[in-house]
Amino acid sequence: MRKSIAMFLSLALMVPCAVPTFAETEALSDDIVILYTNDVHTYIDGPLSYDVISGLKEELQKQYKNVLLVDAGDHIQGTAYGSMDKGATIIELMNASGYDLATLGNHEFDYGMDGCMNVIEWAEFPYVSSNFFHEEDGVRGENVLDGYYTFDCSEELVAFVGITTPETFTKSTPAYFQNEAGEYIYGISGGDDGSLLYADVQTAIDAAIAEGATKVIALGHLGDDMASQPWTSEETIAKVANLDAFIDGHSHSTVEGKEVADVNGETVLLTQTGEYFNRIGMMVIDPETDEITTDFIDYSEILEQEVDKDGNAIVDEDGEAVMKVVGYEFLSDLYTGASWVSNTEVAAIKNAWISEIDEQLGTVIGSTALTFDNYDADGNRLVRQQETNTGDFAADALYYLFDSMDMDVDVAIINGGGIRNKAITGEISYKTCKTIHTFGNVACLQTITGQQLLDALEWGARNVGSGEECGGFLHVSGITYMIDSRWPESTQQDDKGVWIGAPTGGYRVYNVSVYNKETDNWDALDLEAEYNLAGYNYTLRDLGDGFNMFDGAVNVLDYVMEDYMVLANYVQGFEGGVVEAANSPLTAKYPGLTVDYGTVNGSGRIYIQTAE
Repeated sequence: MRKSIAMFLSLALMVPCAVPTFAETEALSDDIVILYTNDVHTYIDGPLSYDVISGLKEELQKQYKNVLLVDAGDHIQGTAYGSMDKGATIIELMNASGYDLATLGNHEFDYGMDGCMNVIEWAEFPYVSSNFFHEEDGVRGENVLDGYYTFDCSEELVAFVGITTPETFTKSTPAYFQNEAGEYIYGISGGDDGSLLYADVQTAIDAAIAEGATKVIALGHLGDDMASQPWTSEETIAKVANLDAFIDGHSHSTVEGKEVADVNGETVLLTQTGEYFNRIGMMVIDPETDEITTDFIDYSEILEQEVDKDGNAIVDEDGEAVMKVVGYEFLSDLYTGASWVSNTEVAAIKNAWISEIDEQLGTVIGSTALTFDNYDADGNRLVRQQETNTGDFAADALYYLFDSMDMDVDVAIINGGGIRNKAITGEISYKTCKTIHTFGNVACLQTITGQQLLDALEWGARNVGSGEECGGFLHVSGITYMIDSRWPESTQQDDKGVWIGAPTGGYRVYNVSVYNKETDNWDALDLEAEYNLAGYNYTLRDLGDGFNMFDGAVNVLDYVMEDYMVLANYVQGFEGGVVEAANSPLTAKYPGLTVDYGTVNGSGRIYIQTAE
């Protein structure tokens, strides 16, 4: 089987739109092929995209009787290509590509519940979720979607059980699941110990088998991050029976095929493709042997050394060769290929949309010789665990927005999960700003108490020192604070991961100072005093990341400007639009503010104590 797939791909993918001659002469294989994606996050402009996966599916259908294409969630949000029309064109691309099924990831809810329902309606393929349900007066009602979906694949009836992460409540926006009175009208089962999630998944598995399913595959958005416990894919597999495989998403992990034991000790094959269309997954089911195998189709960059106009090699300040990408080498255990097949219809939709958005957002508004980043030199993401220069810049942009409107702003906060970029340098356009803030959240100003601010900082710091990321880690402007990561974390939260009370064992956050614009000094936080706090509706209004301590805050100004435009407004506030380490228009007005964007570690606003 693997040999025949290798032959097929080496022929079909080396020449665009090539048709393998054996496809016309040999009988179609009974093997079942499942192509799968997860966490694409609207990254449609790379070497792999919807036109390629569509072309791949079409070519595979020339050799196999049964070829399915599925997605494990988080496909409508992530870049401007998704947010500019709230996922409509992404769904158009998925429809044209021939997707057969998808499940809801947490980011399918980022445009509100109405936005999520729009996506489901636009799709020409079904969505499944076994644990997304209607709720009334705290009582679970019927599922919103079918819990599973079956495909008749010749001698096999293949069922896919949909699973949505319970973290959706806090990694999306809890308010989207509530009515105007703040009552939950939708739910996603989880349970403090995961039991509610496992029970719903098992119910769907049992129902699929009762219908006659001979293979049951989970199409889930759970992930394998420790921070997602007890709702990870491996924990779920270990608590249910009669799954054959699990196509996963959410944690952006690269898992080609991992054997995990179920509750009865039977093997379940777990797989996840990583993120951002970096690879396509391919699962093959052999009906004769019941063997299930997985493989990745991915690519690597072909690099060439940069040269100057005289043909001399260019090196950096360390003497290392400066390289440029000149192409891509496509890789797979199954084949060596030179180029991809591509569905021309899908490619036309994709290219037209990319051109439209690039034109809309491509206007250059500034530049910088700095590198704004959220990752260290080893590629480790920092922005959800510590201060970064992009986090400082994003918080300062909020502070600057309201200050330039002559509003009395004392503090600005931005959650690390809302800052999405990798290294940025050189020209800055609106699209550059969109790569930093991809969600389309809107700036707000509220009056809060010092106690509420302390609770917010404590909640955001709850994972610091654990090695686990926290999307709610707060980057700040107008304040500095310290975190004692040695102190036990004891904030109170409900079963949905929403803050419900101060830490029971004392605060890890201490020595909070607030910049006083009138005296140009830093004053200790007064828990009884009132402060004007700038932020985004996600955190201040909609319980995003579980921030529930702002209940009762007074809205000063609401829904002022979309997040990426807040950044663009700040860039244009720099002289000539040139962003340097310490030339902020804020420090020109308030010399005592702490602004230094020179390194990825930021301005030193947040100190984390890790040892005596």
